[in-house]
Amino acid sequence: MENNQKVKHVGAIVVLVLLAIGVAAFVRWQTGGRMRTGREAQLGREWSKLELILNQIQNNYVDSVDVSSFIEKTLPFIMEELDPHSIYLEPNDLKTADDELKGNIEGIGILFNVPNDTATVINVVVGGPSERMGLQSGDKIIKVDTQVVAGRKLPQDSLVSLLKGPKGTEVDVWVRRYGERDLIKFSIIRDQIPVHSVDVAYMADSVTGYIKLSKFSMTSYTEVLGAISDLLKQGMTKMVFDLRDNTGGYLDQALKITGEFLDEGQLVVYTEGLHRKRQDFYAPKRGFCYNMPLAVLINERSASSSEIMAGALQDNDRGVIVGRRSYGKGLVQEPIYFSDNSGMRLTVARFYTPLGRSIQKPYGNSTEEYAYDIVERYRNGELMQEDSIPRNDSLKYVTAAGKILYGGGGIIPDVFVPLDTVGVNDLYVRISRVNLPIRFSMDFADRNRQELNRIGSLEELDAFFARKPVEQEFLGYVAKNNIAVKSSEWKECGHILLTQVKAYVGRNTKMDDKGFYPYIGRIDNALLKALEVL
Repeated sequence: MENNQKVKHVGAIVVLVLLAIGVAAFVRWQTGGRMRTGREAQLGREWSKLELILNQIQNNYVDSVDVSSFIEKTLPFIMEELDPHSIYLEPNDLKTADDELKGNIEGIGILFNVPNDTATVINVVVGGPSERMGLQSGDKIIKVDTQVVAGRKLPQDSLVSLLKGPKGTEVDVWVRRYGERDLIKFSIIRDQIPVHSVDVAYMADSVTGYIKLSKFSMTSYTEVLGAISDLLKQGMTKMVFDLRDNTGGYLDQALKITGEFLDEGQLVVYTEGLHRKRQDFYAPKRGFCYNMPLAVLINERSASSSEIMAGALQDNDRGVIVGRRSYGKGLVQEPIYFSDNSGMRLTVARFYTPLGRSIQKPYGNSTEEYAYDIVERYRNGELMQEDSIPRNDSLKYVTAAGKILYGGGGIIPDVFVPLDTVGVNDLYVRISRVNLPIRFSMDFADRNRQELNRIGSLEELDAFFARKPVEQEFLGYVAKNNIAVKSSEWKECGHILLTQVKAYVGRNTKMDDKGFYPYIGRIDNALLKALEVL
């Protein structure tokens, strides 16, 4: 243990010194022959000291030092000393993060779930390599190349890494298909797969459109405009915009999307930092939906760009924010790329709402304390009771319309909706703990695959469920899994579980999420509240 600590310290020194050499040279070049300022002189002394330390390590340290290994191991520790969101990314991690935000990845183009110990294909991406080769919903993945992946409880991330790969490379996938005796082999050439940030857009009722945005990717603005256009054709005059669990993304996309709900010249957000002058971002034009009745859904996992959008709308007296206090991530990360394809996200400024509210919540005393803030909110009752939300009177702000808002971290909603625990009884917990709704839906979908493949609308899906004894079959499935059902308990939670089952089955149709979210929406207390207040 002691030796490990010494290695860590030496690694940190080596990294700092290596960085120092470059900066020292830069400082010397900058100052040239002119007299250096006090700050520059101090900096020069610091770099000289570090250079000396490095020289001593290289010439006198008892063991050889693997500099490159020290760098990779130590940089994350250095970044942790700054703030919770400054981060160093190794080449693979950086590529993955960038690809997701850019709206494309390279792979075989499937969506799958692992309800038991075997991955089951939920859907194939239209036009993707798997669809072209004939992979189907319901196929169970048994082997990838030479590695058996079924029956091993393989982590989902591990399976993803086996299936993903560079465009043009080949992967062999063996699947078991319902009704087929033998395994079917597919040799699939990986390709670029578009990653959509709009999970779903549909009419929640006759006049209200619903759009769920999962992240602010490079394509989000175009996707949102397309969704709005489609919903307007279906009669939308009101909108619910769902930002729950949206952890952010590209600032420019957040600015463009938010601007579509504001009038020309309204302030969206501003940034400011010690080395960054204040920069204001305004709506450049009257937005497409600037006067449409609007409700925005947020929760404790809505962060960064999601909070920029919610805060801008709230400060400008635009729409109603529904849900629970957002995460509180209001730091601006500037990407920096290195020649070895690694990089860093360095915090350079803070985000402020138009009224001057800092979005960033306090860091706490440690990164661990910061990370477990959501858990503390649950313990303190904030997720269940509105009066448990912290409000600091010294950080009180008033909008032009007289609405009182509070800073201090995160966006406090206008209409609070608690974490939904209605119907969550002992039976519900026992059934959910072993994923029976998902497992049953996969089995049910396999047995009804031909019918489900022909379904292309919610009306057809509703008619399908009306013909099928779903409740009876599900209760039989529960009994086979040795879970006793009391009628009183089923009366409390049965409709919730059956709605979940129908949603999962709906996702197994060609409608994909358009067959899932409309059903889940029927038991979504935040969405129901938004529809009520609009």
